[in-house]
Amino acid sequence: MGSAGGAAGDAARTRAWGVGLVLAASVCFGASGPFGKALIEAGLGPLQAVWLRIATAALVLVPVAVLLRGRAAARGLRPHLRLLAVYGLTGVAGCQAFYFVAASRLPVGVAILLEFSGPVIVLAWLRLVRRVPVHRAAAAGVAVAMAGLSMVVQVWAGLSLDPLGLAAGLGAAACQAAYFLIVDRLAGQVDPLVITASGTAVAAAALTVLAAPWALPWGVLPGPVPVAGFTAPGWTLVAWIGVVSTVLAYLAGVAGLQRLPAQVGGALCYTEAVAAGLIAWAVLGERLTPAQMTGGVIVLTGAYIAQRAAARSTAPGPVPAAAAGSGTGPGTAAAPALGH
Repeated sequence: MGSAGGAAGDAARTRAWGVGLVLAASVCFGASGPFGKALIEAGLGPLQAVWLRIATAALVLVPVAVLLRGRAAARGLRPHLRLLAVYGLTGVAGCQAFYFVAASRLPVGVAILLEFSGPVIVLAWLRLVRRVPVHRAAAAGVAVAMAGLSMVVQVWAGLSLDPLGLAAGLGAAACQAAYFLIVDRLAGQVDPLVITASGTAVAAAALTVLAAPWALPWGVLPGPVPVAGFTAPGWTLVAWIGVVSTVLAYLAGVAGLQRLPAQVGGALCYTEAVAAGLIAWAVLGERLTPAQMTGGVIVLTGAYIAQRAAARSTAPGPVPAAAAGSGTGPGTAAAPALGH
């Protein structure tokens, strides 16, 4: 009895640590949009803010991956170089670039909710392209999420949201879907730390031409940036979104998801959208209309339904497809998400 009780206590502590780590990761991921938007409003272009975030993360992650995984991990990448390149271009560069463009033109809460329709695209891809049967509950989740999304974008007002911002948000969702599908193919074949490090390296290189860092207004970094009624040096916000909202968020998310069942971890990762909205309210003073807030709750509900159905499904494909992050957020227990 004593050993059984001790095992149960250890399991409970492990689960509690897992929940705490995933929630911490969601908050870290959620802060990237508001702090990134503060930098954009201070004078950086959206792509420049994204490049600074990804380049900072790559400067940290690549040496860590080399130090901890060594040359053996690099040799194991050769059969997967093409897929890793696509992962870096879509799941990292595309997802974050589209999200930051959307966040610069829309309320952060709307931008991240648009991105969180990525799992819906995954389920549609599985059904229409791969011809994989989709669980009825997953289809119901898609319908619920789409109804909520229509409230977020206020279709009855003739899409009054900024059209470019709306298109960018949907682009982020498509790139997030690509992330889930690619990571599913790489899971168990490439170390998750190596996947993340190589993805940030590819993304930083790809965005260099578009972001034109040689023309970046570097004076923004030492200058004061308004945040939550105060000011902070721009470089501290860059350090935050690069180190805290990317590197630490991934590490916490992976550690947490390894301690939780996939469907539990995936559901918890949706708290990133809530965290982003609350931080945007506190930092930027952004407000959503009651209809948009209701729509946001409906979107998350639909995505959660789809997540549970996907987690229960035995069909081939990205089972934990709706695990965010993220913006978004962490993915499966074997592979971290790079969402936001």
